[in-house]
Amino acid sequence: MNDDRPVLLETRGTCMHLTLNRPKALNALSHTMVRLLDEALARAEQDEAIESVLLSGAGDRGLCAGGDIRALHDDARASGRASLEFWRDEYRLNARIARFPKPYVALMDGIVMGGGVGVSAHAGIRVVTERSRVAMPETAIGFVPDVGGTRLLAAAPGELGTHLALTGRSVGAADAILCGLADHHVPARLLPALTEALGKPTGPGGLAGPGASVADIVQGFATDPPAGELAAQRDWIDDCYAAGTVEDIIHKLRASGVPAAQTVADELLTKSPLALKVTLAAVRRAARLDSLEAVLDQEFRVSSRAFEHPDFVEGVRARIIDKDNAPQWKPGSLAEVDDQEVTRFFAPLGPGEQELALAPGPADTSVRDGQGGQGG
Repeated sequence: MNDDRPVLLETRGTCMHLTLNRPKALNALSHTMVRLLDEALARAEQDEAIESVLLSGAGDRGLCAGGDIRALHDDARASGRASLEFWRDEYRLNARIARFPKPYVALMDGIVMGGGVGVSAHAGIRVVTERSRVAMPETAIGFVPDVGGTRLLAAAPGELGTHLALTGRSVGAADAILCGLADHHVPARLLPALTEALGKPTGPGGLAGPGASVADIVQGFATDPPAGELAAQRDWIDDCYAAGTVEDIIHKLRASGVPAAQTVADELLTKSPLALKVTLAAVRRAARLDSLEAVLDQEFRVSSRAFEHPDFVEGVRARIIDKDNAPQWKPGSLAEVDDQEVTRFFAPLGPGEQELALAPGPADTSVRDGQGGQGG
């Protein structure tokens, strides 16, 4: 009989195994799932018998494709507020994962996007496979990378994170490791054995031997990943994406003479112009903030504003619901985006709105934000 619980919890030896269990929806996160994960981690943190936590996804298509986009879309169309409470709890969960005091192993097999990155890429031990496709694809639906993604991407080597943030492109195992989104490659066929081994990290017969740490066990299964693409593209990516504005980035891509860069320039022009400019600002601001909590506070402000903007509903309609891939963005071009509107996304929330307030002090809104030197 199938178990229809959205999150499965099983303790195997000293390991608490959490399974996202909505395989037909690519394990998309609901508010209930976020709460269940948070409650399980709170228990695991206090239970001395639990030495580690393992996160995986049901089915063979992916760990998690992100939040429940249709539910968020419907809430936005109805001018609801449930999505903001979902993000409030989700971002707190992301922070808990990053600060979790015991080994937290995330199996980032298959599709790992958006909210799926949030529950995995902040883990202490992140495992990708030859099937992994990791992405923050928000600009395609008129949204902005969140769940701490702007911090992760800001920390990637050179301008790789800016490239991934603006294009929303997915990367495989080698590039995920290069960008700091993952740590180890383990062939998918070995994941069941790895899962079993993690249930008894200190017992005899483990791959890494008696007394092995969780990190040792994972390392014992790790192999070199299939070759990636980004390392060979660093020259033009670092040069073009160092520009100060989205317009200048596209100009440099066009002028580079590199066919792959020309393709990217065309691709960027299909994204929400406003989302592109806010995303560039968000990644550059995140690079100047001193903690994940401060970045999550900033992202909550940005997500709250993006949720109110018509591009989000239109982007989800065009890409996911009607699938006509012909969104009508407002404004329709980069030139029409008002820099003051970009700045508004980072402003403190207004009357009747509650800040996320994870960081001790207010998020820094004064750093350079990628809008031609404009202050926040």
